[in-house]
Amino acid sequence: MDPAHAAFTGKAVWVGPAARDFTGELTGHRARLRTLTQRIVEELEDELRATPEKAARSSATW
Repeated sequence: MDPAHAAFTGKAVWVGPAARDFTGELTGHRARLRTLTQRIVEELEDELRATPEKAARSSATW
C-alpha cells in the first residue's frame, strides 16, 4: 500500500472531493493494515519466545 499511498499523497494525481475521500480512506486502510501487521508480528514473536530452544528427544517424535 505504500506506493499507492505515496502516489496519492505526494503529488496531485487525482483532485477533487472524491479524490480527497479516496485518499482519506486509503490512509485509514494503510494505518489499519500497519497496526494489524505489527500485532501479528508481536504475537508471533511472543510465541517464539515462549517456545523452548531445545526439546527433549522423547517429545520431538513425529
